[in-house]
Amino acid sequence: MGELVGVERRDDGVAVVTLKNGKVNALSQALLGELAEAAADLTADPPGAVVVTGGERIFAAGADISEFGDAERARAITAGFHAALDAVAAIPRFVIAAVSGYALGGGCELALACDYRIAGERAVFGQPEVLLGIVPGGGGTQRLARLIGPSRAKEMMVTGRQVKAEEALRIGLADELVSTEGLCAPGAKRASLKSSLGRALWPSGATRNTIFRRRNVSASCKPTIPNRDDDCGSC
Repeated sequence: MGELVGVERRDDGVAVVTLKNGKVNALSQALLGELAEAAADLTADPPGAVVVTGGERIFAAGADISEFGDAERARAITAGFHAALDAVAAIPRFVIAAVSGYALGGGCELALACDYRIAGERAVFGQPEVLLGIVPGGGGTQRLARLIGPSRAKEMMVTGRQVKAEEALRIGLADELVSTEGLCAPGAKRASLKSSLGRALWPSGATRNTIFRRRNVSASCKPTIPNRDDDCGSC
């Protein structure tokens, strides 16, 4: 579809969205713009299900820090993340993140905006923004807490600690763990995702609506971690 985000609509009804911004898949403003456009197209003409993936070693390494600047620039970057990740969260089909390697910062937040996360054995998740003196700005303060609980989310964000695949599965950050080869190899990827994609092609109903309601928490919510299970005031 674009230079930085590819979209393949397969014959089986599955659309594969691939990030392709160099070795580290930095989430630049240009990439986020293409991702928002791709998500809008998938919303307007929905496939059966969607898979979001990146490189074999790095799913997405987070924001492109070379674009950082003053407060006005920070607001523009944050708005770009909100627009792109909220657009992914709004796709009216089951969206699966196939995570191989590192999903850090905005990369982790992109995985959180999906319904389901399949991790390769070498997958690593984290919100290391604190190491740069900032907080997660792409929805991590909201979606991570809702997925793994406020206490674990606070610990990850305050320390910047990275979580490997097995721990991610144990705490609920990943939903399924597969071999790296099974996730990344073009033919094997289809087999490893087959069972999940099969469940994704159900007709609309209460269960699906509930899943979308939990995923589609706007990233523009105030960046505070809830201490209760109820939604924040603006959601």
